[in-house]
Amino acid sequence: MIKNYKQLLKKITTIILDVDGVLTDGSVLIAQNGEQLRTMHVKDGYALQLAVKKGYRVVIMSGGRSDVLEGRFNYLGIKEVYLGLTNKLELFENYIKNNHLQSSEILYIGDDIPDYEIMNRVGVACCPADAVEEIKKICHYISPFTGGTGCVRDVLEQIMKVQAKWFDSEAFSW
Repeated sequence: MIKNYKQLLKKITTIILDVDGVLTDGSVLIAQNGEQLRTMHVKDGYALQLAVKKGYRVVIMSGGRSDVLEGRFNYLGIKEVYLGLTNKLELFENYIKNNHLQSSEILYIGDDIPDYEIMNRVGVACCPADAVEEIKKICHYISPFTGGTGCVRDVLEQIMKVQAKWFDSEAFSW
């Protein structure tokens, strides 16, 4: 973990998130009809919708796929949702090129090996407390919260506080 990582947060304009193990606890409940159900923390949801309102690019990149997930992200105002990915790195490279982004303005929250290559290319790499060791070793910040229990809220709140965008009258309107 890097001591001055909060300084790096001042440059963040784009937040990229994995889903399973970051926005969820990694558990999957298999319904009778075969649908895979997940739970997400409402405080993560609040921080995500606020980040969108405050003008941050919020991008979801996940190997998982579900219409229910897409509905949740749509409800939160997240328009850039990429699910069912087999090659996150290729999408990431095309995304930063097409949007003219610098690595220093991108924060990525991941928890497992499929996130490793991207996390090595961003300005700030973060993970939940229960991420795999290989990911923890390359992170600028390890949240004390586990995946699906407020890790995303923890990181987004820090970004917005450092940039003086966290607590104002606009924060109270959904």
